[in-house]
Amino acid sequence: MRADARRNYERIVAVARELFAEKGTEVPLDEVVKRAEVGAGTLYRHFPNRDALLEAVYRGEIEALAQYGRKISAEAAPAEVVPLWLTEQVRFLNRKKGLVVALKASLDRDCEVFSWAHLILHDVADGVLSAAGDHVRPEVTKLDLLRLGHGLCVATERATPEEAERLLEILVSGLRPA
Repeated sequence: MRADARRNYERIVAVARELFAEKGTEVPLDEVVKRAEVGAGTLYRHFPNRDALLEAVYRGEIEALAQYGRKISAEAAPAEVVPLWLTEQVRFLNRKKGLVVALKASLDRDCEVFSWAHLILHDVADGVLSAAGDHVRPEVTKLDLLRLGHGLCVATERATPEEAERLLEILVSGLRPA
């Protein structure tokens, strides 16, 4: 991709991410075009439909979450890795719920983007558990960690920040070895 085409692509994705967060995933694509300061042809050349744009935004968000998981796995104290990961996972799920719902409504659950995200997140969760070492119960699996984060997201959907923090603390203490 030429440098100017790459910049346009990245600008469109960044603007779409902002607008989806502000107004939901049904925001008119004309609004994306206007805010990104590109022509409609440029948008449709990169993204032939809304689903393609949703997928690009989702991929970027998953990669950012994965980078965070890798960073804390490498840099955080072992006792802090799991709490940091669960906190960010829940924040991500709460922020991106509309995006994920829109994608799941339009794409097959077995599609490439979900398979890709599944592999990346399982790899990161595995790294988080390895980095936590003996600060987490040995029977906890990467799938457990991902499901617990998802469950905490659902459980705290309407909770105050204080209630969410308390539930996270309870969850993390239950993951520590006896």
